[in-house]
Amino acid sequence: MLTRRALIGSLAVTPFLSKAAFAAKPEVFSDGGFAIRGIDPVAYFEKSMPVKGAESYKAMWMGATWLFENEANLATFQADPEAFAPKYGGYCAYAVSKGGTATTDPEAWTIFEDRLYLNFNTTVRGIWSEDIPGNVSKADANWPGVLA
Repeated sequence: MLTRRALIGSLAVTPFLSKAAFAAKPEVFSDGGFAIRGIDPVAYFEKSMPVKGAESYKAMWMGATWLFENEANLATFQADPEAFAPKYGGYCAYAVSKGGTATTDPEAWTIFEDRLYLNFNTTVRGIWSEDIPGNVSKADANWPGVLA
């Protein structure tokens, strides 16, 4: 049985423990150990489609492993990763615009103003597409605070 003093003491550390238990989300969404689920980010720009990367062409950036279709795409990414990595760390751009995060489907993508955006699925991408500039503005205001 807890004494009153022990109960008060346990309540005093509860906020500390709950903060420690809920660490911030990683800056880059990785599923299966790879950013964009192993899809080559450069291929979206060069082939206008998602292309599976190969483990023989990989790079570490922002705490995530990125895969590429070939050596040329790997070199292109390494020269300017910010230009090719999806905005908002590859989390769903629409979710970030709403103040949260969600996983993404590599098939639900958009390039807008030379930046790659991913969405939860193609249905959400349709909603996102109704006001891309407005959604980008909202998401920019929320990023990276949604990771906390």
